[in-house]
Amino acid sequence: MARRGNGAVNNITGGNIWQQVLLYFFPILLGTFFQQMYNTVDAVIVGQFVGTQALAAVGGTVGTLINLLVGFFVGLSSGATVIIAQYWGSGDDSGVSKTVHTGIALSLAGGAVLTVVGLIFSRMALGWVSTPDDVIDLATVYMRIYFVGTIPSLIYNIGSSILRAVGDSKRPLYFLIICCVVNILLDLFFVVALKMGVTGVAIATILSQLVSAILVVVTLMRSEASFQLIPRKIAFARGLLGQIVRIGLPAGLQSVMYSLSNTVLQAAINTFGTTVIAAYTAFGKLDGLFWMVIGAFGVTVTTFVGQNFGAQKFERMRKSVRVCMALSVIFTLALEALFYFGGEMCMHLFSSDTAVILEGTRITQTLAPTFILYICVEILSGAMRGTGESFVPMLMTCFGVCATRVLWVVFVVPHFDDVLWVLYSYPVSWALTSMLFIVYYFKGGWFHRRLLAHGFSLEESSKKA
Repeated sequence: MARRGNGAVNNITGGNIWQQVLLYFFPILLGTFFQQMYNTVDAVIVGQFVGTQALAAVGGTVGTLINLLVGFFVGLSSGATVIIAQYWGSGDDSGVSKTVHTGIALSLAGGAVLTVVGLIFSRMALGWVSTPDDVIDLATVYMRIYFVGTIPSLIYNIGSSILRAVGDSKRPLYFLIICCVVNILLDLFFVVALKMGVTGVAIATILSQLVSAILVVVTLMRSEASFQLIPRKIAFARGLLGQIVRIGLPAGLQSVMYSLSNTVLQAAINTFGTTVIAAYTAFGKLDGLFWMVIGAFGVTVTTFVGQNFGAQKFERMRKSVRVCMALSVIFTLALEALFYFGGEMCMHLFSSDTAVILEGTRITQTLAPTFILYICVEILSGAMRGTGESFVPMLMTCFGVCATRVLWVVFVVPHFDDVLWVLYSYPVSWALTSMLFIVYYFKGGWFHRRLLAHGFSLEESSKKA
């Protein structure tokens, strides 16, 4: 079976690293832009054609709870992505193939579990986070329909991650563009033409996810490379499943802890009423642009580190971290300026309610200048994950980000009657966690442990560095 096969991939282990990073990064960025765009279109159409309660229902609380469950399985399957990148970098075709089929099996099983859990517990979970009475019925409808489409969503996520792990970041972009267009057209059809409201938005979302899942599965099945998907081979490989879980479980737990802490924050935000919830939902769509950029750099650095670590090109691995860090700073500063000075104009896209616009602008101008505090968390954790080092970064993130936020809400927020004091927990937790990562990355001795775990020679690694 050909290693490269059809569909060109980036030369991650060779060539000019700035150029290769940008060639790999931009398709991911554009892909996540289109992913964010179809989420944003949902909010725009609902806010303009249905109302403030519907906007609050499809954003805020619902998004946090969905991320709580879906994020765990996406994080868990990320272990497969790291292993595929390392096998690909080292030239182990058999390892790539087995990991691909184990990852797909994990997505099918995880999607089935999430569908059942989501259908049964959606309304109960919304009640736990103090969802207002005028929103909870609509939010329950949206969540239950969304979870019906969980399997296609997870299949797309693992499939696109497989392609990115071997250096192909372009085809996942094409799939997301198609998915975005389909979602927009279906939103207009179900919400504007058929007047189906929140139900229409949810149906449009799961149908568009089904389209993206079909596209990625067909692409993998038609591949001639070692990552070709052969349906009869979809199964759990015991040894590989253990490796995937070892690397991916900390990422999954980290995602859960993020979502739980955000759920605590969302519950606090919900006490300020529907206007604030809608304003925060609108800000979340702008905020999503930053997470789109920093997340794309996180995927980039994990793949570059993973492949170069597998190929034992350790200096190139370190340089890719420095390049991703520098580029992420540049992009973040540009976004901070855009959000701060253009926040009010952007709020008009999501609502015509003056109170929502004013509150959304205030939130945006408060939080946007603090995004740069998060960069070290994403880049350094992504770099370490690329070598298989995931447990300690998970602990630092859970305690530095998640626990800090919860403690902030419990002990600080009650003294202030302003939603901004809830949101200050973000920059405080980012700054603390960034300091933890900087110290651990440079002083933790983690790299030597990963070398020993892979059977690489410390002496040889120092020469290659």
